[in-house]
Amino acid sequence: MSAQRPSIDSVTTINDDGSRHFLHPADTRGRWTSARRIVAWVLIAVYILLPWIPVGGYPAVFLDVAERRFHLFGWTIASQEMWLLFFLITGLGFTLFFVTALLGRVWCGWACPQTVFLEFVYRAIERLIDGDAPARRRLDAAPWDAGKVARRIVKHTLFVLFSAAIAHLFLSYFVSLPHVYAMVTSAPTAHWGLFLFMMAATAALYGNFAWFREQLCIVICPYGRLQSALVDDNTLVVGYDAKRGEPRRQGRAVPSEATGSAVAKEGDCIDCLRCVHVCPTGIDIRQGLQLECLACTACIDACDDVMVRLKKPRGLIRYDSLSGFAGVRTRWLRPRTILYAVLLAVGSVVTALVFSNVKPVAFATMRMPGGAYFLDADAVRNQLLVRLTNKTTAPRRFTLSLVGAPAALESSGTGEVIEVALMEEGLHTLIVRMPRAAYAGKFRFKVTMRDEAGGYTLDREVEFLGPDPKLLQEDYWREKSSR
Repeated sequence: MSAQRPSIDSVTTINDDGSRHFLHPADTRGRWTSARRIVAWVLIAVYILLPWIPVGGYPAVFLDVAERRFHLFGWTIASQEMWLLFFLITGLGFTLFFVTALLGRVWCGWACPQTVFLEFVYRAIERLIDGDAPARRRLDAAPWDAGKVARRIVKHTLFVLFSAAIAHLFLSYFVSLPHVYAMVTSAPTAHWGLFLFMMAATAALYGNFAWFREQLCIVICPYGRLQSALVDDNTLVVGYDAKRGEPRRQGRAVPSEATGSAVAKEGDCIDCLRCVHVCPTGIDIRQGLQLECLACTACIDACDDVMVRLKKPRGLIRYDSLSGFAGVRTRWLRPRTILYAVLLAVGSVVTALVFSNVKPVAFATMRMPGGAYFLDADAVRNQLLVRLTNKTTAPRRFTLSLVGAPAALESSGTGEVIEVALMEEGLHTLIVRMPRAAYAGKFRFKVTMRDEAGGYTLDREVEFLGPDPKLLQEDYWREKSSR
């Protein structure tokens, strides 16, 4: 099956009858392909190694859902601190906006897991088993014989194995590698839920990388559509220099606009379609910036190779802005890049400050169920529950005290040492009482926790609740006079 010529009116992966057109991008070699390969393998190595690298007694990234704790490069975020992730997620969002406004879809072409695994793992396997692009197209069109069946079995077996490996590595970010190994070496019936999840994850990865492929970027991923709101004429994109390349070499004279006479004029583009053959989404970059373009630079290397053979300068297809292609100087500093840079800087500072104040223990106070307050014969009583979460790998000792409380306030549960085991939660009862005669209405005070090992304190403000003090005093004196 020959390569389908792209049209600006529809995606190349759809045939005229509406059926799926499967792409077989040709291989490329060049400086950009080599750079992307290095980046891809570094990213894959990071993905593999993060669950193995210990930081503070835990993997560098360990999202412990069972214990409701996130371990991120030495920081431990407990469930009651999940609000901290707001700053991290918004920071990543501002980073994406800034990078896209400045450098276009560099994320898609260089760092997106879909691109990294598809181009440098699965298609590498496919090239090894089925051959180059023309060989793969011939194999697709060939009848089913023993050779084709054998190649398909080997290729798809490797696809399944790599999909399972990626899925298990993903699970290790949530369960930890020792637990993953224990589950893998035990019977599926011991962990039915996770076993079914891994089967579904492996099937989804296999279906995506073996069949769905570029359709994920074209149909499902919203980033390609979002870029239209983030990029402008000064954003760096992969594009075609039409001023240099047109008119394409067709062996005919082109009328001169100045004289109207026929003069021999040809651009550098020879219409070899090499840029189309290597494109992983099947577009023709010469038709302009398109949603399907991943900025993967394959067309740059392919065109540069042709230009070198023709003894022409490289860069007919290159990284540049639309302004640059039009012969206008690219403006890197412009309102949107300045705004995104400011938001990114502010977000980074706030995130750094927030995470720098994360302590190895989480401390929270809450009211015990049963009532906001209780009336004794001679006092108003509030019952509090103090939750202490030890996020470290060693037992820790804490003491509680009250700060800013009236002198008449009595407490039970302060002053004593509370020990919480490693990675455990401790619940401690704190009862505060105010004599009826001294109670003058609601007031606030602080419950302070001191970490004996760390030498620091944390406090939480608490409001002491009770009835209307006038009613309470009348009731008190009525009771006193009747005695």
